[in-house]
Amino acid sequence: MNFPANLKYTKSHEWAKDLGGGVYEIGLTDYAQQEMGDIVFVNLPQVGDSIKAGASFADMESVKAVSDVFSPVTGTVTEINEAIMDAPESINKAPYEAWFIRAKGEAPAGELISADEYQASLPKKE
Repeated sequence: MNFPANLKYTKSHEWAKDLGGGVYEIGLTDYAQQEMGDIVFVNLPQVGDSIKAGASFADMESVKAVSDVFSPVTGTVTEINEAIMDAPESINKAPYEAWFIRAKGEAPAGELISADEYQASLPKKE
């Protein structure tokens, strides 16, 4: 599995890329997409919607289940990635390129962890 060091992660399996100026790009980790299986549908918020760290901002459906996607930041959605709505399988193919939203806001202290901390938090495969 791949966990780029330039990203920050949540224990609920989202990643956040700091784009500067308080804007974050948010997506689903490689681990999460593998656990989900083939993703077949994504429901995203609207531009201008408020999001809250730790609260669900989207949901997705895979061949296994429907799951919520949780925000690592509190703020406002500035952009959605419409491409993943048309091709949700792109999340499985390239989870760090298939971002869900961009949002302006801030991450609460302790909400985001490093790639090493995230990897250490994952269940150990036997």
